Amino acid sequence: MTRRFLATTATLALATALVAGAAGAQNVVTMNTVQIFGTIDPAKISDYTDYMAAVNLYDSLVTVDSSGNLIPQIAESWVVSPDATEVTFKLRADATFTDGTPILASDVVYSFERLLRINQGPANLYAGVVASGAVTAVDDTTVSFKLSKTFAPFMATVPALMIVNADTVEANKGADDGQTWLADNVAGSGAYVLDSWDRGSQMVIKRHADYYGGFLDNPIDEVRWIITNDEATVKALAASGELTMSSQFQSPDTYKALVDMGRFRMESQPTTTAFYLKLNSKAAPTDDVHIRRAIAYATDYATIREVIFPGEPMTTVLPAGFADFWNADVTAPTYDMAKAAEELALSAYAGQEIPITLSYVAGTLFEEEISLLMQSNLETLGFKVTQQPEPWNRVTEIAADVATTPNVNQIFFGPTYPSPDSMFFTQFHSAAAGTWASMEWVQDPAIDALIDQARATGDVAEQARLYKEVQALMAENAVAVPLLAQTVQHAMDKCLQGFKAVPMQSFDYDMVRYSWSCP
Repeated sequence: MTRRFLATTATLALATALVAGAAGAQNVVTMNTVQIFGTIDPAKISDYTDYMAAVNLYDSLVTVDSSGNLIPQIAESWVVSPDATEVTFKLRADATFTDGTPILASDVVYSFERLLRINQGPANLYAGVVASGAVTAVDDTTVSFKLSKTFAPFMATVPALMIVNADTVEANKGADDGQTWLADNVAGSGAYVLDSWDRGSQMVIKRHADYYGGFLDNPIDEVRWIITNDEATVKALAASGELTMSSQFQSPDTYKALVDMGRFRMESQPTTTAFYLKLNSKAAPTDDVHIRRAIAYATDYATIREVIFPGEPMTTVLPAGFADFWNADVTAPTYDMAKAAEELALSAYAGQEIPITLSYVAGTLFEEEISLLMQSNLETLGFKVTQQPEPWNRVTEIAADVATTPNVNQIFFGPTYPSPDSMFFTQFHSAAAGTWASMEWVQDPAIDALIDQARATGDVAEQARLYKEVQALMAENAVAVPLLAQTVQHAMDKCLQGFKAVPMQSFDYDMVRYSWSCP
């Protein structure tokens, strides 16, 4: 019996057990994810599965719709001061946590201060912008944020601040600000509550019937996420009737197989999520700009986008979906092995064997195919390639140190808030170094200065000018190879309705937006 068969059998057995335990639920959605849920603590969330869980378990003052507009959630209204340095939110009088207690302005203050103390996850959004003590409760249903300086994208970051029940967290605070307790428990006000969580295999959430925000007709009563990136397992789950919705990272063959079953339809929508080769600019040989340019020329963009994984062309590090800020003057990267050889000859490593490490998420078939395609092209040029597949939790670990970050890394990154600042600051500013989103280790004072200036001005035209300059510098330095802007795809049961891509990480998987259309 092969190891893959064992893994598949175990996953199917788990799915069967979950279905048996959920038999009483009216509308159950089962979706596979290709990586584990790293955390459900809203002060520590960082990647797509973390946010996928958090947006269902916690609410924020405001949330985001599919057009990137802010819409009320815990807050029913807000007022921005004329100089844009103070925002005052009025909370809904009927907003409650899942334990039935009211959400107060003091809970917002507590959630923000805890976020700053822990200094992980979304905390970097507010560094140097909103200081400790600058969020105050005016009264029980009014809270004020005073900014240290003008910060143009502030309102766009507010959905990332998820509100915890201060009394519950304080009661379980321990010695680490409640981190141990919130690693396995929830103190939120979301539309769903945590039912079970096995970190390596599944998570189940159930609808909170008394959710203050209400539900659509025929809401989703239970959501089961099964963690597997094995294509055969996904097909088997679908064939057995368990799967309702695939992940967005399946192979074209798997999508076709599911649609051919007759029960599934394809949902396909453009996004502002970018897929890059992130090149470690501080480690040999990718510390040499000519090596990085050679890699960019040795990338077969058309095959990747049209055969291996669907997407729209990207000409800069910013997806064209950010139309007002996208630099149309940057020359699109092209596949040209002759030019790749010319760049290689200009490098400090010319004339010698050049070891290089290519990394991708282990078990993700399309990333493996891309890495093998890159290996073939790079070895033609004289590189000595080492493949380094890593599970996602290991990717986040090795990204923390420049010495352990591989030369070439396949990374998806979408806006964590609906602003181009999310794409630039979180990936390319020196303050963000040491995360999976910043594996290029850019650390360029000129780029930092441009990003800081764009964040500090409320003039949209000036922001656009500055962001376009960043794109030009990034293209010149070739620290990131933009492969494509993801066309998000899901094979989805024809009875499941409500999916719309949202320009904020995983907010499109807030299950309160979904409903079941079949009897």
